[in-house]
Amino acid sequence: MQINILESKNRLSQLVRLALQGEEVIIANRGIPAVKLVPVSPASDTDQLDILAWLDKHPLPQVLRRSGQEIDDALAQERQGWY
Repeated sequence: MQINILESKNRLSQLVRLALQGEEVIIANRGIPAVKLVPVSPASDTDQLDILAWLDKHPLPQVLRRSGQEIDDALAQERQGWY
C-alpha cells in the first residue's frame, strides 16, 4: 500500500496496525516513495551478547569510570548549586 504524507497523518493508527500485520506500507512525498513503515524487531540474545563482547574489548578509560554512588553524589552536589 502506498499513501501520501498528508493522508498518512490522518490514518497513522491504521497504517501502524497494517504494518504490524505484515502489510507493506510506503509513505510517499508528492507521489514519490519516501519511507517504508515496518515493525521494530526486538534485539536478539545474539545482538546483546555481541554488544557485551564489544564492550569487554573496548573498556572505558579509567578516568571515565565511576561507580553509581559517585555519579549520584556528583548529581546531588550539582543540584545543590541550583538553589
